Amino acid sequence: MTRGRIELGDITQHNIKQLKRLNQVVFPVTYNDKFYKDVLEVGELAKLVYYNDIVVGAVCCRIDNNDNQRRLYIMTLGCLASYRRLHIGTVMVEHVLDICAKDGNYDNVFLHVQVNNEGAIKFYEKFGFEIVEEKQNYYKRIEPADAYVLQKSFRNKPNTATTNSVTSDSPPAQDKKS
Repeated sequence: MTRGRIELGDITQHNIKQLKRLNQVVFPVTYNDKFYKDVLEVGELAKLVYYNDIVVGAVCCRIDNNDNQRRLYIMTLGCLASYRRLHIGTVMVEHVLDICAKDGNYDNVFLHVQVNNEGAIKFYEKFGFEIVEEKQNYYKRIEPADAYVLQKSFRNKPNTATTNSVTSDSPPAQDKKS
């Protein structure tokens, strides 16, 4: 079986309704008009995903400058159920990570995941995300209401660079081939 063609496309005034409809189907929460207005302003941080020219997913992010950190927040990343396991989610996460790598100034990228969404948690862990916090009653009108904050850090944790270095007058040991 040949794999389909996966492409990312800009979100514009002309296709924003497709994003709204997709989000209604994929997510258990409703996004307000401000969310969609903001998505139109973020350029590369929001993309529709096409599988063989059909809109099947989307990723929407925003820059978050809090706690003296520059972070990228994944507001939504989702794909229609019948198109899952076709590497569409991987394309979306890689797009986000590429943005972070090219920019070079993000401390981390993070998102919220409902605590019972084991599939999503395992998916993000494959890309190096870790659960860093649990937020009680994060979601309104859905159960469970709690969410994990998953995060992938790009900066060294404090002191790791200095505590792991060893100073010595002798040259480093050479690997011997057997």
